[in-house]
Formats: sequence, C-alpha cells, structure tokens
Amino acid sequence: MTAFRITLAQINPTIGDLAGNLELMRQAAAQAAAERAQMVVFPELSLTGYLPGDLLDEADFLARCDRALAELAAATRATPGLCWVVGAPTRRSGPGKALENSLLVLRDGEVVLRYAKQLLPTYNVFDEHRYFEPGPDVGRVLRVDGTQVGFLICEDGWNDAGDDYAVNPFARLADAAPDLIVSINASPSNVGKREQRQRLFAAASRRHQLPLVYVNQVGGHDQLVFDGASFAVTPAEGVVFEAARFAEAVTTLQLADGRFLAADGAALPPVPSAGLPVMEFYRRQIVLGLRDYARRCGFRQVVVGSSGGIDSALTLALAVEALGSDNVVAITMPSRFSSSGSVDDSVALCRNLGIKLHEHPIRAIVGEYEAGFAETFGQPLCGLALENLQARVRGTLLMEFSNSYGHLLLTTGNKSEISVGYCTLYGDTNGGLGLIGDLYKTEVFDLSRHLNADAGRELIPDSIIDKEPSAELAPDQRDSDSLPPYPVLDCILKVLIEGPRLGADERAAVETAYAGLTASPEGQALVAKVRRMIARNEYKRRQAPAILRLRGRAFGSGRQMPIAAKYD
Repeated sequence: MTAFRITLAQINPTIGDLAGNLELMRQAAAQAAAERAQMVVFPELSLTGYLPGDLLDEADFLARCDRALAELAAATRATPGLCWVVGAPTRRSGPGKALENSLLVLRDGEVVLRYAKQLLPTYNVFDEHRYFEPGPDVGRVLRVDGTQVGFLICEDGWNDAGDDYAVNPFARLADAAPDLIVSINASPSNVGKREQRQRLFAAASRRHQLPLVYVNQVGGHDQLVFDGASFAVTPAEGVVFEAARFAEAVTTLQLADGRFLAADGAALPPVPSAGLPVMEFYRRQIVLGLRDYARRCGFRQVVVGSSGGIDSALTLALAVEALGSDNVVAITMPSRFSSSGSVDDSVALCRNLGIKLHEHPIRAIVGEYEAGFAETFGQPLCGLALENLQARVRGTLLMEFSNSYGHLLLTTGNKSEISVGYCTLYGDTNGGLGLIGDLYKTEVFDLSRHLNADAGRELIPDSIIDKEPSAELAPDQRDSDSLPPYPVLDCILKVLIEGPRLGADERAAVETAYAGLTASPEGQALVAKVRRMIARNEYKRRQAPAILRLRGRAFGSGRQMPIAAKYD
C-alpha cells in the first residue's frame, strides 16, 4: 500500500464565530494541500466550536450553520482531491432531537461521508443529550486512494472496554476492517487527562490492531480549557506522535505499512509517556484559559485586588504571564486592620512583576458605614458583619475601576476557601473569572514556588509565601482561627469533593491521610463539620464567577448540587 498522507489540524475555534472558524480551516487545508496530504482532519464541532450550548436552540444560529456548511463545501474546491474531515451540528428528521453531532468528509465541493456521534456524554461538564440525537449503530468507512479510513467522534472511542455504555462504536467500526481510524475530539483538559487519553486509545489500537489518529481542539472556552495534544498511535508502538500542548498545530504525517512517519518520510521523535509536571500543567492551563477568555470577551486588560496575600499574588503573576505587565493593574485597599507588611508586600510584588499598583485606603469609607449603621439601628456594626463590609467595599471599588476603565476583574479565591465558604458574597467573590478557584490552598503555595523557581528569582516575594494566611478583617486574625490547617482541610476536601476522580498517585496519598484522620472521634467530627460547611455554602458558589477548570471535578457545571437540600 502506498503511503497515506494525513494532516492533523489542531485549531482553536471560537464558539459561534463561524466565519473565523472557517478561515482557520481554510488556512490549515491550504497547508495540507501544499504538503500533498490526502486528508486534513479538524476537531469535533470545529465549525461552531465546542459546545455552542443553547445557541443550538436558536433558529438564526442554525440558519448561520447551514450557510457556513455551504461555504465550507465551496471552500473544499480550492484544494482538489483533498478530503476535509470536519465536525458540525447537522439537521435530522424523524422523532427525537432535531440535530446530530456530526462528522462530515467533504471533497471537491461535495459531502462524501456523514457520520453521527453515537455516544452523547451527559456527565461532569458535558450535556450533549440536551441538544443531539444519538447516531445509528453503524461503522462508517471511506476509501481514499486505496486506504480504507474509518471515523469516530470523541466519546465513541472511549467505551472500547465496555464499561460505560451498552454500545461500542469502536468495535463496530473495527468490524468494517479499516486501515486507519480517525477520531475527532473536543476533549477538555484537566490534570491527568492527557495520559488517560493516550492510555485508553493505545489499548484500543492494540486490541483491534488498527493505527489511529486523535485530533483535539485547543483553547479556552469559559471555564473549560482544551489542551490540544493530538496524537497518533499504532498497535505495535503505542503513541508515536504528539502535537503541541496549549498551542495550535497543523502537522502532516505519513502512514506507510502500518507505521507513522513525518511528512518528509523521516522517523518521528519518541513521545515521552509522562506529561508536564503538575505545577507546570496548572500554569499553562490557567495562562491559556485567561488569554482566550479575555480575547473572546473583548478585554485587553485586567485588574486584581492586591491584599499582600498569596492568592492575589499568584493571580497577578499568572495574569502578567498571560497578558503582559502593561495589561495588568493591581489595587491595594488597606483598612485599619491591614498590617503595614501587607501593603509593603504588595508594593514589592508589583515591582517584581513590573505592574502598576494603586493604593485606595478604605478606612474612611468603612468608618462612614459604621457610623451610619449605628445611627440607624442603634447598635455598633461588629463581628462578621464588619468583616464582610470591608470585603464588600473592596469589591465595590474594584468594580468601579472595572466599569470606569474597561478592565476585566479577576477574582482571587482558591478551591479550599470556596469549598467552605471562607469568602464574602459581593465582596472578594466579585469578578468575571477566577484563575485559581480549582487550586487547593496547598497547591497555591506550590504553584507560587514553581513560578519563582522557573524564573530564577522572586516573582512572588518569599515574605508573601512564608507568611501565615490571614484575611486581615479583624485584629490579629488568622485563617487558622476558623479553619483547620490547610494540609488537613485539603485532604478532607479532596475526598469529599473529588473522591474517585483523583489521579491514582494523588488518591493513594490522600486516602491514606484521610484514613488516619478519621481513625479518631475528633477527626470524624472535623470531617462532619467540613461536610456541613461545603453544603451550607453552595449558594455562594452558585453566584460566583466562572472558574478555570484544572481538576477532574471543578465547581461550576462539573459539580451540580442543590442549594435547598438536607445533606445529613
């Protein structure tokens, strides 16, 4: 069999930008044609971006999709003989949903193959059954210049072990005896996902003795980030090619005698089995997520409230990496309870990062609120109400700046604090996006140290990393006054919130520590207390900004819990 040349087009589509997405496909197809490819493969729903959500219920959007599909077919005439494998929503007739999540092969202006996704995930962050009807239980293949190519869409390839669905599209397709399987995907990234994909599809390739290419999209869409990391796998060698992570990539490969080669026929470099170190993964995921969120929403600049603490410091450092120091502004808002060290730490941090720092004290504003409250209600404002007032004044000032100058406000809460409600609604929860809301507090410290080590200097001053965490909303306040030590709290939270979704290595360590903790009555009481805190603060999380997803179960669409419920 002569070599089959296939281009993996790992693009970054924007949801709803049909013209822009089509232009990305045109450019990649032109490169594929120049490299003499016979097929160019784009990600799942590449025409619309994944997932359009309730846009799919709008007649105008569907009409635009119809027109874009016609334009797409016309565009393929510019690359004679080249097969374009694209993902798009398509209309269907009969009972059930009006749409299918489809893979289309277009060539020379015509649709030469259509395949509808059979397995529609409706778990964690996915909700495809809301919009699509499952495709029929068939394997679709197309002969291209002597090579028999079979097609799958994302979830269709994840059930080869038969654990999750009664239907196995991979096995059905293998029965059609293709020479190559092409899988188009929109697989969102979380820690450990890259290794999971490769392990699963390498096992399926071995089981069916079929080579496979897996093409994924890249980019940030609201809370989801797609890392790309498209790959090729053979039964004998496993994963033999991997595209860049967190970047667009258009790569042409040859398939000859069951082996993948580079476009020029050279051997491919080996693919490391291990992915990025966890902290570097978090860093790149957050940076891409913020960069695309800001770009797609029309923001060039961001603003962050700088408390002198570790959470705002890490948020600022990541924002600078994503957008550049000229596009990041910090505001410090000391109250009468703020230590001079916190202001000094904010100054040092912003100097290290090369960003502008504004100081806007809130002592007088809070004082006026206190006086007005006492005059109206006949008693002083104190305790939790006074603490929350300070946070809300700061949140209001940050929103004033955002409204006045057009900056996107980034919220700075971490997963530990958000879990137990150690945050103020309409205060430090204000903002448009949370960068570190899926990082536990212990991970916030680890990632801060990682940034410093990678930079070879103190981006985040050691004085911030080493200080005891404090909200500084009351005299001599410490987080430990209200919460267990963060290593203990994070262990409990990981079990209660993520449980089996933890990676194998992390799960083993966490479960060991958790077993030791719950061996005593005191530990059991602490776990019960934390469980109540998580449940009691669901209403806060429901009103919080979007959080960039980093782990297997993030707050937001990945964890949907009722507010008005009895949990014990």
